Formats: sequence, structure tokens, C-alpha cells
Amino acid sequence: MLNSPHTVSDVMTHTAVAVGPQAPFKEIIALMDQWKVSALPVLEGEGRVIGLVSEADLLPKEEFRDSDPDRFTQMRRLTDLAKAGGLTAADVMTAPAVTVHPDATLAQAARIMAQRKVKRLPVVNAEGLLEGVVSRADLLKVFLRADDIAEEVGQEVVTPLFPSPADAVRVEVSDGLVTLRGRVKDTSLVPVTARLVRAVEGVVDVRWDPTDVEAPAER
Repeated sequence: MLNSPHTVSDVMTHTAVAVGPQAPFKEIIALMDQWKVSALPVLEGEGRVIGLVSEADLLPKEEFRDSDPDRFTQMRRLTDLAKAGGLTAADVMTAPAVTVHPDATLAQAARIMAQRKVKRLPVVNAEGLLEGVVSRADLLKVFLRADDIAEEVGQEVVTPLFPSPADAVRVEVSDGLVTLRGRVKDTSLVPVTARLVRAVEGVVDVRWDPTDVEAPAER
């Protein structure tokens, strides 16, 4: 059985910078610059996340600062034009915020970011209270793991699938690329093995050495 995957709580920034809904426009920009972040959660009450203000939410003020958009642009970009006149976080934030729970897997968080086209996610508990922030860079940290990927692949994938002495599968890892070498009796297990190896955190890709086993391509 594979080890439990890392969750968002393992990689997120626990001390998150946030603003209230009445935070002034310039204060938001100053905080982003000071903390080198591209977005800030907007909180109310005891820390409930009600929105997210990002660089994209702030840019319309500069974009439309000295322009007089035509009627077509006004109709097409009503939201951006409204944000261009915003003075506070509440005026410009995107609400509701796209969030993630701390027990979500890194893969789940990555899918949310990709589907919603965001770079950072506020991490909230069951009550919607802020616990931290996770970024794209945080999710990629898993590929920097320094422990022995080869040992985990061998113990958690190869040995359970190929327990017979007749199957001699060797595991080699270089820069996250796992190479499996050896001849196996049941080649139908090759694509299954490849999928399970890719599920091991830190694995960039997996391949079978064609000189040792005739394995069908698995992508």
C-alpha cells in the first residue's frame, strides 16, 4: 500500500498575510510588495475568508486610468470597469474566494488551481476560517524531496506486484525519473506498475527499459 500522500497542510504557508474588506487600495499594494505575494485573502469577523484580492483585480485601475472605453468595451468588461473605480478591498476583490481545505491532497489543490486559473489558494477549515495559503510553488516542493524514492517504489509498488523470484525488477532513479529494469512473466502488470509509480510523490516520470522487458507504452 502506498504511503499517505502529502496534503496541503504539509506545504502551505501557515502565517498568511490578509486584509479586511475596508483595507485601502494603496495599502493592499504596499502589503503585496512588502510580502512579495500576488494575492491577499480578505477576511471578516474572526478570520472568515470572504474573498481574494489579486494583482489581476488591481490592474484595471491602471488600465482604465486615462482611457475612455467605447460602449462595446463597457458592456464586455463591466466587472473590470467597476474594479477600476474601487477604493477598498471589498470593492475590487473576487468573491467568493476559491479555497481549499488543509487535508486536500496536493493533486487536488493543483487541479483546483488549474481549473480556476489561480496562482494561490486560501486554506480554510470547516468553518471557513483562514489557516494559511498555498501557492503553485508550494505544490512543486514535493519534487525536491531528498529521501529515497527508489526505496519507496521498491517496497510499495514493485515488491507487492512482483513477489515471485522469477520476476527480477530493479529500480533506478535519476532526477525524479524512475527506470524499471528486469523481465517479468505477466507483462499486463507493466502499465499498472507505471501508474502506481507515478503516484509516488516526487516521481517526475517512469519508464521500462525496453532491453529488459517488452512493455506496452503507458501514458
